[in-house]
Amino acid sequence: MSRTVSSWILSSARNSIVSQGKGRLYSFCTPNRSKIGWKFVFSKTRLYPTGSCGLDNTFSSKAFRHTSTEEEHFSFQLSPSQINDILRAGEFSHKILELNGKNANSVLKFESNQLASNSPIEDRRSAVTCLQTRGMMFGVFDGHAGSACAQAVSERLLHYIAVSLMSRQTLEEIELAVECMKPVPPILQWHRHTNDIEYREITSQYFENLRVYWQHLLDLDAELGFSLEEAMICAFKRLDSDISLEVQAPQENELMRNIALQVAFSGATACVAHIDGVHLHVANTGDCRAILGVHEEDGTWSALPLTRDHNAYDEFEIRRLKREHPRSEEKTLVVNDRLLGILMPSRAFGDVQLKWSKELQHSVLENSCDVEALNIYQYVPPNYHTPPYLTAEPEVTYHKLRSKDKFLVIASDGLWEMLSNEKVVKFVAGHLTELNVQKPQLAFEKPVNLGYMRSLLLQRKNRGIASLDQNVATHLIRHAIGSNEYGEVDQEKLAAMLTLPEDLARMYRDDITVTVVYFNSETIENYYKNN
Repeated sequence: MSRTVSSWILSSARNSIVSQGKGRLYSFCTPNRSKIGWKFVFSKTRLYPTGSCGLDNTFSSKAFRHTSTEEEHFSFQLSPSQINDILRAGEFSHKILELNGKNANSVLKFESNQLASNSPIEDRRSAVTCLQTRGMMFGVFDGHAGSACAQAVSERLLHYIAVSLMSRQTLEEIELAVECMKPVPPILQWHRHTNDIEYREITSQYFENLRVYWQHLLDLDAELGFSLEEAMICAFKRLDSDISLEVQAPQENELMRNIALQVAFSGATACVAHIDGVHLHVANTGDCRAILGVHEEDGTWSALPLTRDHNAYDEFEIRRLKREHPRSEEKTLVVNDRLLGILMPSRAFGDVQLKWSKELQHSVLENSCDVEALNIYQYVPPNYHTPPYLTAEPEVTYHKLRSKDKFLVIASDGLWEMLSNEKVVKFVAGHLTELNVQKPQLAFEKPVNLGYMRSLLLQRKNRGIASLDQNVATHLIRHAIGSNEYGEVDQEKLAAMLTLPEDLARMYRDDITVTVVYFNSETIENYYKNN
């Protein structure tokens, strides 16, 4: 790392007081200049014993990271293989199985990855195949004020959407199975990274509340059911309501009580795509984003946005907030580009501090255990007069896939803060082109000597084939944190961004989660031929 860049990072770390995180409450702090040397970036073990008041788990990794901002303890040296180990630790990919040599699914495969800035990471991701209905779903969830809410939403939301889409007959069959204490047919097939986390301790309660929801749907007595857009909106709103009600309900189990508190008092934005044949629906709450990569007839690539960022920079969101609150609050709704001066996204799950009345907040926290141990503090912002100020209701976009729609990118705002929509499409398209170029065969001349072999290997290395990321999500993350002003990866900058101390990393980058879904153009073309 150059002396200029390293000195700039150290200087800004020592002299700046920053607002960490786009959504963290009470987040003004000065980086801790402790003199601890090195330590592991991640820990796979639980940070507290079962039954205690905490609940964050994280990924395991071989990567090392600084915890010191003293220059004598600070080095940006990482080998290329170490950089790759860090970047590829969260990789996951899944290819859709073919039947009789054909893939009738419009999804060909998907690739995903995550890179933490917060410790532990606050982002989550989900990918499922619907078993009782049709289609696949992909979700990215960006947590703030902790990972608890993002964790709960990533586990539960896709179940709520799937249940909302079920026919009345299917719901009745599932309810009958539960009543008769028979096995319930699986609703979703999950596609998970081996280190993705589950709240196993609270699964039974989550299932019971999901059952209450489908019983509610049965009580509606609506034979036709929901449209997909209605199902997604209803599922988002119902889950957020359940998160709020669960923390208010009496709970004897201390662990489950603490989890409910942390879920409700942290928050998460969410972006979920449902793909069924050529029908693509994207539901978005907050500032995650989804775009399509479109290969135009003239050979160029373009980005088609499928979501809007719900924040203070969006004029539609400002108008919505003003419609929902008295004119006397117009000047205090958004302060310093944050909702009530606190939260960047204007829509999110959880965050009951911006949804409940002052009295309800006080009542719930007063009757809880040591909430400070859970990092929960009662704080009522100034000008808090007409809650709720925050909603989890999503905007749903429908798009009918065309053969020129080649891929979908869903990512947390950690990616979009670094790369524009157009650059993301450019990098994915370029990656596709590189992978599609047939790897040159090493044509051996006889007799083969070591010098000739070395020459061939150097040629191959210079073409970049040996070092190419196979996972396109990794490729995007590499460019997001390591690109220079020319759009090329700067290895020194990349090493610096990956070795920043925990108390500095959040100043320069956010958690990044990326899922790229590739479409099966042949299946999409056949749909239009047959219809």
